[in-house]
Amino acid sequence: LYRGVLYAGLMITDKGPEVLEFNVRFGDPETQCIIPLLKTDLLVPVNACIDGRLGNISLDWNEGSAVCVVLASGGYPGKYEKGKEIKGLEGLSSEKEIHVFHAGTVCRDGVLVTSGGRVLGVTGTGSSLKDAIENTYRAVQRIDFDGMYYRKDIGARGIHNGS
Repeated sequence: LYRGVLYAGLMITDKGPEVLEFNVRFGDPETQCIIPLLKTDLLVPVNACIDGRLGNISLDWNEGSAVCVVLASGGYPGKYEKGKEIKGLEGLSSEKEIHVFHAGTVCRDGVLVTSGGRVLGVTGTGSSLKDAIENTYRAVQRIDFDGMYYRKDIGARGIHNGS
């Protein structure tokens, strides 16, 4: 009997959803835009899953939307350089609508540097999808490392579809 997380990576196509992958872990960055909206302590569903009583709990959610933008190293998903200093994170942890998830980072001699292809997941929340997008990209603009790149269209499809 399996107890745990099952993540289905889907691609929505004109023919309907298609499965890209299944994982037995939380998907990232997908989870990184869900967790900030969860009011319930994450340990509540985790412990309920372990104890086999997941069907007996309910989750409370914050109103609004969240958007996650991945900051990647130049060359990713292929060959990329490591050890690039990451600047601009100062003060972001005090902004309640911004959450920065470290993926490919390491601290060397007191300096935060890149150590992977997916470096950071920057998640912004807001009362609407438009606000969440604006908050996310405002935070992204403050961060910098050599070779950094990211998608500039995250959430746009939801705006165009009337969300």
